[in-house]
Amino acid sequence: MPSLEDHCSCTSKHSSGAKWFVYKVEEMMSIITSMLSQAYGSLHDARTANLIRRGLVLFTVGAIFALVLNLLQIQRNVTLFPEEVMTTLFSSAWWIPPSCGTGAAVVGLLYPCLDHHLGKPHKFKREWASVMRCIAVFVGINHASVKLDIDNTIQLSLTLAALSFGLWWTFDRSRSGFGLGITTAFLATVISQLLVYNGVYQYTSPDFLYVRSWLPCIFFSGGVTVGNIGRQLAMGGVEKLHNE
Repeated sequence: MPSLEDHCSCTSKHSSGAKWFVYKVEEMMSIITSMLSQAYGSLHDARTANLIRRGLVLFTVGAIFALVLNLLQIQRNVTLFPEEVMTTLFSSAWWIPPSCGTGAAVVGLLYPCLDHHLGKPHKFKREWASVMRCIAVFVGINHASVKLDIDNTIQLSLTLAALSFGLWWTFDRSRSGFGLGITTAFLATVISQLLVYNGVYQYTSPDFLYVRSWLPCIFFSGGVTVGNIGRQLAMGGVEKLHNE
């Protein structure tokens, strides 16, 4: 017949075994939690770095667009700047490249964010060849705005509006892209009106308050173009994160 001491010893062994098991489970959970925390931190850092890279690329693209297209308008006497700023970078005001670069970064990052928020990833013509063609068409629309010899400003504005809509239809076709393009055109036109009103620069032959009536078309097509670049950069970033 087992004694009381044997029973106590057996109970003690079971208790110590249970404590050891609980300790090992807690240790394992701690290791798993630590690994998940490190993985989340690495993923968060990778996404932040990817966002910064995309923003810098979009900023550079916007600054280059501003330099080239603004120089084209200055040479055709569409826009006029004070003489004191005409000796700066590429005969343009110093604030134009960083301002347009910042705007391009904001718009280019908003497009994929809005697609993600709506739960409708944009997959229409998602390749760099299509993006480059979109850029070429956008530059062509800007070139047409200063090169077309049309005396009737309404006819010129309608022509550029049709070209801008055609750019959206050919390379985008999304409701979010159209809405953001309209919003970009509206806000950029209002800012341009304020700048001209305060004498920062001026347009020759303004026919839409202080600016040219075709200017919103340029901003709309520019917003769609930058949005396509931003979407393509975001798609490349997502694929890179999945591969990692």
